[in-house]
Amino acid sequence: MSVVFRTDETPATARVDVWERRIADALLPLRGRHDDGFSAKLTAGRIGAVRVTEATTPAGRCFRTRRMIDAANEGLYQLDVLASGEVLVAQGDREARLGAGDFALVDPARPVNYASTATTHVSVLFPRLLVPLRPDDLARVTAVRVPGDRGTGALVSSLARQLPRHLDDCETAEAVRLGAAVVDLLSLALSARLDGDRRLPPHSHRRALLHHIYAFIDQHLGLATLSPADIAAAHHISVRHLHKLFQYERSTVTGWIRQRRLDRCRRDLLDPGQRARPVSAIAARWGLPNAAHFSRLFKRVYGVTPAQYRALGDE
Repeated sequence: MSVVFRTDETPATARVDVWERRIADALLPLRGRHDDGFSAKLTAGRIGAVRVTEATTPAGRCFRTRRMIDAANEGLYQLDVLASGEVLVAQGDREARLGAGDFALVDPARPVNYASTATTHVSVLFPRLLVPLRPDDLARVTAVRVPGDRGTGALVSSLARQLPRHLDDCETAEAVRLGAAVVDLLSLALSARLDGDRRLPPHSHRRALLHHIYAFIDQHLGLATLSPADIAAAHHISVRHLHKLFQYERSTVTGWIRQRRLDRCRRDLLDPGQRARPVSAIAARWGLPNAAHFSRLFKRVYGVTPAQYRALGDE
């Protein structure tokens, strides 16, 4: 059930305090510098494990200090998407200047400052466990502008900006899948940004071959015996050459296979349509037939057991 709040419904002298309480309840604590009579609107709700807010505010500044951060913030990430206006997001030693459609990732466990014109923006708050990227990689893309007019960035921007208008449209199962889809798209956009930051050799044949290899791996994840030797043979190259291809990637060959299997398991665990399927069956489907090994591996990567992760879909 979504909630809509307008400051015009509150006495002018109390608007700032009431607004900040509403923001803290819907999203996270923020303090701002506003005139007492300022006019703003907030729409808030949930889609599965994801919290969504849309705020229309006048020009101003707001911030979250270290004293305003609690332990719960460490398990979250925040996506800020600008629908109109301009905003400067500053976190750590980085600043992202966003225009309409652009977005940035913010770490709620660290102080942040915003300075903006009159804007409408959407914030999506989600468990960081939903993002299949390493913490150090995520740290590299916080407070970084991602353009919302091309590639996966455009898809993320468009979908996120539509979410507030559909908070009451989805059944529970559909909402869980939609929330996961938003985070999955964001993960793709951030991965593309990370790839762009890496200085890969400009060799078109190498990139084309890697695309085929990645597709082959995805098609054969259910084969528990899938190995670098199988992949190399299928592409008529040596295992040594295969490992050399991956030296500029974010993972080794075996590490990539393992991560893709965990990604597929992660999605299935959040899928309400597979709630009756045992965790061990989900793992076996994606090439991890040893239930005990899968549980240990999953907890080492995500910090929680598969059963605890599955419960995120109920939040």
